[in-house]
Amino acid sequence: MWVVKRSIRNLCHSVTGFFSSGDHMPWCDPNTIAVCEREVAEAANGVSDELKSERIMRFSWALVHSKQPEDVQRGIAMLEDSLANSGSPLQKWEKLYLLAVGYYRSGEYRRSRQLAEQCLEIAPDWMQALILKKTVDDQITKDGVIGIGITATVVGLVAGGIATSLAQKN
Repeated sequence: MWVVKRSIRNLCHSVTGFFSSGDHMPWCDPNTIAVCEREVAEAANGVSDELKSERIMRFSWALVHSKQPEDVQRGIAMLEDSLANSGSPLQKWEKLYLLAVGYYRSGEYRRSRQLAEQCLEIAPDWMQALILKKTVDDQITKDGVIGIGITATVVGLVAGGIATSLAQKN
């Protein structure tokens, strides 16, 4: 009896684990985003370029880690606009990673994966990029399995409907 209960519990955990998000990245609350936005606005008034750049990066980080899709889109746009002006390879690397996070959060998994791979070309053992790439791969796989399940269900319902119609005619 105990083995059956444990098996059922394990099955339930695996099903809920499959359908729950594997996203272990941090989220950013609206208050933090507001503070970062205010810091960027203040930086326009005569602070050093380095400090301004740091504040913009912090604001971009907050936006792509937001639960609000419009914030994520703003973060993506900011990062894409500033990517060409990356001063150092480290800045480019960080921006590519944040873009990958933003695209992941917006559901553009293939683009996110491409950017995570670019990060790994620069630093092959960068743990955050490795974890993000695995998270994206898992999501792509999960979406594929769910899509196959939906298609199979629709095909089964159509076939059942046809079979019922034919049986009623006979």
